[in-house]
Amino acid sequence: MTLQPSGFLRIGDSELEYRMIGPAPDQAPTIVMLHEGLGSAALWGDFPESLQAATGAGVFVYSRAGYGASSPVSLPRPLDYMQREALEVLPKLLEQFGFRRGLLVGHSDGASIAAIYAGGLQDHRLSGLALIAPHFIVEDISVASIAEIRAAYETTELRTKLARWHKDVDNAFYGWNGAWLDPKFRNWDISDYLAYIRVPIAIVQGEADQYGTIRQIEIAQEECYCPVEVTLLEGAGHSPHREALGPTLSAISEFAKAVLRPEARSRGQAA
Repeated sequence: MTLQPSGFLRIGDSELEYRMIGPAPDQAPTIVMLHEGLGSAALWGDFPESLQAATGAGVFVYSRAGYGASSPVSLPRPLDYMQREALEVLPKLLEQFGFRRGLLVGHSDGASIAAIYAGGLQDHRLSGLALIAPHFIVEDISVASIAEIRAAYETTELRTKLARWHKDVDNAFYGWNGAWLDPKFRNWDISDYLAYIRVPIAIVQGEADQYGTIRQIEIAQEECYCPVEVTLLEGAGHSPHREALGPTLSAISEFAKAVLRPEARSRGQAA
C-alpha cells in the first residue's frame, strides 16, 4: 500500500489513526512508537519528529483503539488487554503499513506491549526495543498512583486536559484505569516473555517514576538473555521524554542508530 503522511488504518473492527514521519518503510528502517496508557499519537508531541531527525529512520506513530481519534473500545477492557494488543493487533498493523525492518519504542503500557510482541513472536524484522518506563509486573506504587489519578480525573480539571487528546476521553481513561485497579490485575505479570526476546533492549526510566520502581529494570536484567542497556535519569518521573527530553532523545537515538546499522544486522543474521 502507499502510506500517506497521516490517516487511518482499519485493523479488525477498529479505525486507528496514525502519522508517518520521514522515509517510507520501503526506503529506510522504521521506528514504531507505542504510547502510554493515557497516551495517543498526538500526545507524543514533537518527540517523534526529533527522533526521526536524529536517526534518519522513518517514524510511525499511532493511537491504539480507545485512544486519540481511533475507534473506542468496549468497557471494561479485558485484563490481558496488553497481551491482546501485542499478539493480535500489532502484527496486523505492522503488516498493514508495510513494516520491513526497524525497532519498537514504547512508553509505559506501550513498552509492555513492545516487550510482549518481541518475546511472543520473535519477528525477524525487529532490530531492537527501546522501552521508556516499562512495567513487567504490578507494584504497590503503581496501584497507589493509579488510584490517585482516578480521584484527580473525577474531581479536578484533569478530565478536561485529557479531552484535548482523546475523542472519547472517558473511554480512554476508564479503559486503562479500570483494568489496573481491578483486584485481579495484581497478578498481571509478563516477565516470562522477556527470556524469549532475541534483540537488544534499551530501557530509559526516571529515578522519580511515580508508577514503577527500579524493580522493573532488575526484572529485565534477570530474565533477559539479550543485551539490556539502562539509562536512569535523575529528577525525571514517568515521562522522561517530556521531563528530560535531551538525555532521553540521546539515549534512544544512539541506541537506534547502533542497532539499525547494516553491519549490526549482518552480525545478527550470522549469529
